[in-house]
Amino acid sequence: MNIEGLRYAQAVSRTKSFSAAARDYGVTQPALSNGVARLEDELGVKLFERSPRGVKPTAHGARVLPMIDRALEALDSVTAEARRLTSPATGAIRMGVSPLIGADLVGCAFSAARGLTRPRDLVLREADLDLLRTALKDGELDVLLVPEVEPMPAYRHRTIFTEPVVVIDPAVAPGTDGPVELTDAAGADFILVPNSCGLTTFTTQLFRDNDLPLRTYAGEAASYRVLDEWARLGVGAALLPQSKVTQEHANCRPLVRGGVPVEMSYEAVWGRDNALGADLEEFVGFLADSAGCLGPSSAPGGEALSGQVTDVSPGAPSE
Repeated sequence: MNIEGLRYAQAVSRTKSFSAAARDYGVTQPALSNGVARLEDELGVKLFERSPRGVKPTAHGARVLPMIDRALEALDSVTAEARRLTSPATGAIRMGVSPLIGADLVGCAFSAARGLTRPRDLVLREADLDLLRTALKDGELDVLLVPEVEPMPAYRHRTIFTEPVVVIDPAVAPGTDGPVELTDAAGADFILVPNSCGLTTFTTQLFRDNDLPLRTYAGEAASYRVLDEWARLGVGAALLPQSKVTQEHANCRPLVRGGVPVEMSYEAVWGRDNALGADLEEFVGFLADSAGCLGPSSAPGGEALSGQVTDVSPGAPSE
């Protein structure tokens, strides 16, 4: 069985798009589509079906694709451990972080690096998502800690932490209690920030995936840090991860969809061929364990993904 075919299928499963999987994996779409077709012929089952909303697994695919994830995870672990045994890497772990990553989570990362079987220093770089992804691809960084908003097929991923999302809406009467449904929140004019830290991508995907219009304020905030200030002034509504609310707001309420809390997830992303190999896997595992003590994690049926290791991240379901 061709391993690349398995990776192609995994990429399509996570990006929900043949074209997006091919683009981010660095191959042509015909090459990726042919690879998936050959895999389906070998297995004797069809894995995917296309729809106007993108690509989704068939009933058989829903059973087989998680097994492909586990098989590739095991294969990558073997390769990483062999590389560590034959060519031990030295030096610090270079980690890129999104501006949305809080100090508590960064502190967990330092603790994780010090707690490795072979303790390492941690060198941080904070930057916009595009710059971080480029640095990872160019080998300038070993691992990223970023919001789960963009697919990066061919890389390994693990969800590290999830937290609730809140809505600050100055149009809501002060003292209004309880969560706000996403459908009700859609009536507000939301202040957005440049599409760099991941918050705007998360917001637009959330409304689009639920077939809701996203009404926006005509202006734009420089960063997420001013969103709650502008909302407090009545400029417009703000959608933020709970930890990023720095002011007390009488009209700040949890966001839910069908009564289920909407959550933002943060993930670690690293390459399969990195010389640190198994050390990165150990680091990411320690980080996920320690981050679990920081606050609420994903509840069954919530917006966040599970914490299993995979090779690609979720993306927009567009073809």
